[in-house]
Amino acid sequence: MATSLTPMLGILLLLCWAVTIQAKHAKYKDPNQPVDVRVRDLMKRMTLAEKIGQMTQIERQIASAQVLKDYFIGSILSGGGSVPAPHASAKVWVNMIKKLQKACLLTRLGIPMIYGIDAIHGHNTAYNATIFPHNIGLGATRQVYSDFYLCSDKFKKDLSYTALLYSIEWDPDLVKRIGAATALEVRATGIPYTFAPCIAVCRDPRWGRCYESYSEDHKVVQAMTQIILGLQGDIPGNYIKGFPYVAGKKNIAACAKHFVGDGGTQKGINSNNTIINLHGLLGIHMPPYYDSIAKGVSSVMVSYSSLNGIKMHANRHLINGFLKKKLGFKGFVISDYQGIDFITTPPDANYTYSVQTSINAGIDMVMVPFDYHGFISNLTTLVNAKVIPMSRINDAVRRILRVKFVMGLFENPLPDKSLVDQLGKKEHRELAREAVRRSLVLLKNGKSGKKPLLPLPKKADGILVAGSHADNLGYQCGGWTIEWQGGSGRITAGTTILDAIRSTADPATSIVFSENPDADFVKSNNFSYAIVVVGEPPYAETAGDSLNLTIAEPGPSTIQAVCGPVKCAVVIISGRPVVIEPYVPLMDALVAAWLPGSEGQGVADVLFGDFGFSGKLPRTWFKSVDQLPMNVGDRHYDPLFPFGFGLTTKPRPAV
Repeated sequence: MATSLTPMLGILLLLCWAVTIQAKHAKYKDPNQPVDVRVRDLMKRMTLAEKIGQMTQIERQIASAQVLKDYFIGSILSGGGSVPAPHASAKVWVNMIKKLQKACLLTRLGIPMIYGIDAIHGHNTAYNATIFPHNIGLGATRQVYSDFYLCSDKFKKDLSYTALLYSIEWDPDLVKRIGAATALEVRATGIPYTFAPCIAVCRDPRWGRCYESYSEDHKVVQAMTQIILGLQGDIPGNYIKGFPYVAGKKNIAACAKHFVGDGGTQKGINSNNTIINLHGLLGIHMPPYYDSIAKGVSSVMVSYSSLNGIKMHANRHLINGFLKKKLGFKGFVISDYQGIDFITTPPDANYTYSVQTSINAGIDMVMVPFDYHGFISNLTTLVNAKVIPMSRINDAVRRILRVKFVMGLFENPLPDKSLVDQLGKKEHRELAREAVRRSLVLLKNGKSGKKPLLPLPKKADGILVAGSHADNLGYQCGGWTIEWQGGSGRITAGTTILDAIRSTADPATSIVFSENPDADFVKSNNFSYAIVVVGEPPYAETAGDSLNLTIAEPGPSTIQAVCGPVKCAVVIISGRPVVIEPYVPLMDALVAAWLPGSEGQGVADVLFGDFGFSGKLPRTWFKSVDQLPMNVGDRHYDPLFPFGFGLTTKPRPAV
């Protein structure tokens, strides 16, 4: 019996050896082969289960080694606040990613997974990361040119008024540098993919995601897509338009979101219906996607919202027809978090229908993120029943693998430990501080006919600092910071505005902090002036939707108590314009600081005149919510402060 088995065993060993040799020398493993050759070679080796696994993105919390191997999972994510441990260091993140990736590499074909995270204003989920201003603040930044150049004949010849407004006023180079710094910090934790930038054109500040939008004007948003080149790297001269591009191990794949019209929903309600004709859609909400695709963006995320009553996750005409075919986008299309579940009302009422409709519409990767078994089972059944054609599965997998090959994930699947020191790096914090300085918009400086209050003198008998947001790092960072909804207090490393004021004022100046003082306290202390810092609490997405846009108490009470008895500069910390008209007459100076992030020193730099104010409003500041939606160019345009407004000051001469 043993003798008769020997030849058979030899044949089996020979076959195994042949398969191993074939796999070792497979074209898809050869980095010298063109990307599309590698993709084709790998795809012809893949089973349906392996292909569907590539289309599946699951949450880190359920991504066991067994699940990754059994279901051939192609992608993992950290949802908002999902971390390997509280206050996890870069090394802890790297070790987690490494462990997960090794499990994926042990599958039959060794296809690496791609790990994604929302790094939308820096690596905002990671403790000790640099937190940059949210996009609305970056949309307020402008280029700084010398007075000599601005007054020169060359300047006048170079630029028309329109070119001045969009080429010089708004500063895309700054966001490119921020993108590059963010990429390094994300790579420091072993992650190669971010769900950013958000290129929504927010047309109504009542929307809870308005701070994720650079501007109400699509031209500003288009200019800010330069951040993609920072995240992914500069595209080479021989780049084919529409193809994804990631330069190397210090860059990360980007994701333009949310396709399309998310910033135009009725009454600014998150995930609501955007009612707009084709001319409006192509003229307002679509242009940033043209620029993103031209810059080689790797992926596009679909919006929860509807367009003229059709859920975007089910919109085959715009995803398959327009984005992929008309615009020639060759990266992959990803759903939002449980996005396909919301195709039905109520959500998840008919999951099989949601899977069928979303995949046939052109979604390539589904952010499941928990019920991977339900998604994979449904999709497999639908393909076997020919309800979803195999050609659609192949298109999805081809796009996903294309990005993985382009970004070098097959050659370098494991994290680079040498980058761990990039998280929260000093140079990145200095860049964030610069961004804060340049994002501040001065809306008022001095009561009518009187001397400007700003810049403030560093030497004074006494300075009162008041307000709920003066010494609250979580509040000044806003939502999507450490946790999905943000938080309060010292939630990460950084400098509060109060810290910054104390370090900037003259050492002999007395600084008194009282979060919510009464008028008698203010009057009795004979302060030289006061700085009041108030605004919105942190929020994200639907939790931030607001029909009234008022500053919560005690903000208004603090303004009234302080600004009557003493000269005051009010700093508003908010993700959008808010109701301030009733209080403006009380103020001597008013500053829109948006959501500045971890580097509060940038606020003090400008308040005290080390740098001048230069920011311009990236969106219209309304008088009353009854005017909304109101955007620049509207027929009945009557703002409190118009789009593009911003007073300027010059830096104080160095002593």
